[in-house]
Amino acid sequence: VQLQASGGGLVQPGGSLTLSCAAPAAPGFKVDDYNMGWFRQAPGKEREVVACIRYTDRVRYYTDSVKGRFTISTDNAKNTLYLQMDNLKSEDTAVYRCATAAFCSKHFASSVHSSGQGTLVTVSS
Repeated sequence: VQLQASGGGLVQPGGSLTLSCAAPAAPGFKVDDYNMGWFRQAPGKEREVVACIRYTDRVRYYTDSVKGRFTISTDNAKNTLYLQMDNLKSEDTAVYRCATAAFCSKHFASSVHSSGQGTLVTVSS
C-alpha cells in the first residue's frame, strides 16, 4: 500500500503543525486495521520512530523526545492518520513518513511494511 503524507512545512520554534496520512489509491485500506505511525529521518541520521498506534488495543507509543508535545490519532470517517505536533523544536526538523509496521514500539521504524514519500518539517527561526 502506498501511503501519502502531507502537512509539512516551515515553522518557527514553538509553533505547531499537523501531518496527515492516507492511502487514496487503496480504497479497501483501513487505518485502524494496522499498526500505523510516523517515523522521521534527519540528514545524516538514522530513521527513528516518532509515534504509533497499535491496532489490537489502540495503545499509543511515543518516543521520549516528543512525549507531551506530539499527539497521534486516526479519523475513521476520513480513514486518515494524523500527527499533531506542538511546541516544535529545531531538533524536530526531518522528513516525516507514515507507515504500517509489524510492531508499534521502539522497533516501529525497523519493522516497516508499507510507507511512501514523506513530508518535510523544518523548524527554524
